[in-house]
Amino acid sequence: MSVDGEVKNRGEFEIDLTKTKFERVNAFEQDPPNKFYEDPQYYQKALSAEGDEASRFHETLKKFLHATDPKDRGLYRQQVIVAYWNLLPRLMPKAISAKPLLPKQLMVRFGLALPTMLPDDKREIISRIVYQKTREDPVYYIDEWLRNIAMGRMTPSSTDEVRDGKNDERSRLNGLLQKAMGKRDTAEAVLKAKADERRTYEQSLRDRLELLCQHTSMPGFLHVPAPYTDAQKKTMTEMSEIFRKLVGLDKELIGSAEGFELAAREVESVKDKMGAMGEEAAAANLQTLAQELDTIRQMTKMCIGRQGNHFPLLTKEYFHLNLREVATRENIIEELAWLESVDEQVYCRPHKNMLNRIEPYVVLLPCYGDMGICWEPFDRFNRHTSRSRLAVPMYPRKLRIAFTMAAADMRWQAAKEKASHYWMQEGLTGQYYQWFLGQKLKGDVKSYFIEDYITWVTKESEGIQKLDKEIRAIFWRLMPFRQDVKEKLRDRSFAYQELYQRDVNKTLSDGY
Repeated sequence: MSVDGEVKNRGEFEIDLTKTKFERVNAFEQDPPNKFYEDPQYYQKALSAEGDEASRFHETLKKFLHATDPKDRGLYRQQVIVAYWNLLPRLMPKAISAKPLLPKQLMVRFGLALPTMLPDDKREIISRIVYQKTREDPVYYIDEWLRNIAMGRMTPSSTDEVRDGKNDERSRLNGLLQKAMGKRDTAEAVLKAKADERRTYEQSLRDRLELLCQHTSMPGFLHVPAPYTDAQKKTMTEMSEIFRKLVGLDKELIGSAEGFELAAREVESVKDKMGAMGEEAAAANLQTLAQELDTIRQMTKMCIGRQGNHFPLLTKEYFHLNLREVATRENIIEELAWLESVDEQVYCRPHKNMLNRIEPYVVLLPCYGDMGICWEPFDRFNRHTSRSRLAVPMYPRKLRIAFTMAAADMRWQAAKEKASHYWMQEGLTGQYYQWFLGQKLKGDVKSYFIEDYITWVTKESEGIQKLDKEIRAIFWRLMPFRQDVKEKLRDRSFAYQELYQRDVNKTLSDGY
């Protein structure tokens, strides 16, 4: 229930700051398996009515599959990559429509153009991936991601390129909407915090009033209550202070409620303006779709790396995973929950002395990359309550490592943006960078951080000491483990016991 008394299901496209964890995944595979790939016309349906781009892709793929000379095969392999990405803009509108033709949608989603390119056992693995989205977790396959952006449910991913003038009004309204939603979500969180604080003081007042009303009999006078004790007189003074704080909190509560109502009206006003655009936005949607597809290609290149395997299709030569090793939606949700069980503040963003838990968007890219990335740590128009955007390759060699790289990238970018021009001196990035300089290391400092973060959550969380002592102390302070993990580590070695004792000392004296 929202603070305005209405039961609202904000769903996956709006932030729920009251949510505290990911729900448990009950089914990791489709049961019974999908029969999509048994259609003998699958390949023909996937390429039907797609013009010259489909014809070129077909001819190139045929040459690649029939080539026997390694040099020719390498040449045709590169041509398949180019032909596939040239085909996608033509294929995409039909793949993401309200009623998509399944072969087109699945080719986009999984990179499975020709089912016979996979052996039966590997094709059976793909058929067991859950097809329908039944949860509100913000994890999407590429076709779902692009559909949501084309429909205006999500804002396009940020780029350095200048948008076409035709799309300026829609982009402007999207920016206004993000700002308004940020104000509303922040106002709601502040309102709830003030209400909780007042409730705490009221309970304290009740406890003291109960103590104040407890009397023994006055010596020598039966049924006459004794005078107030020194403790009760002290309680009166405390109650007076509580009353003063309650009056102040009540004023703040009224102001917070007015701020929330104003922000909520602003959100509805911007939504009405966007709805009034109507058909004028249709052409912009297609342009936005094309721009987002270009962004997706850049994400894919970054996930694969310069020396990686850029072949875009599932084939027996490259696909050697089982279902639990594929970055399916269900597996990624489990990874999101696992990471939060170790690094409890990984999805939290501080604002106005509060930690807002904000689950990131995750797009699953059908590629053979091994590196997850963070495309943006938050929306530039709403830094406080917008989602990060992570991209994870679907077919990595090690799923957990690929996902954790994306989370580490998010951690670094968010801390760097928070510190702004002082990122080399302040906060997480500043302390890590100063250590980096002190060690006289060469190369990309963010890459070192990502490697150390992976070690932090996969090794150090289990008591396996791999990090430099100074880095361990920095991470312990600024990216703390959950309390139960800390207590487990406390008994493992002196290194963790010392860090744990510092936490205790900090709690007692506000030092450190």
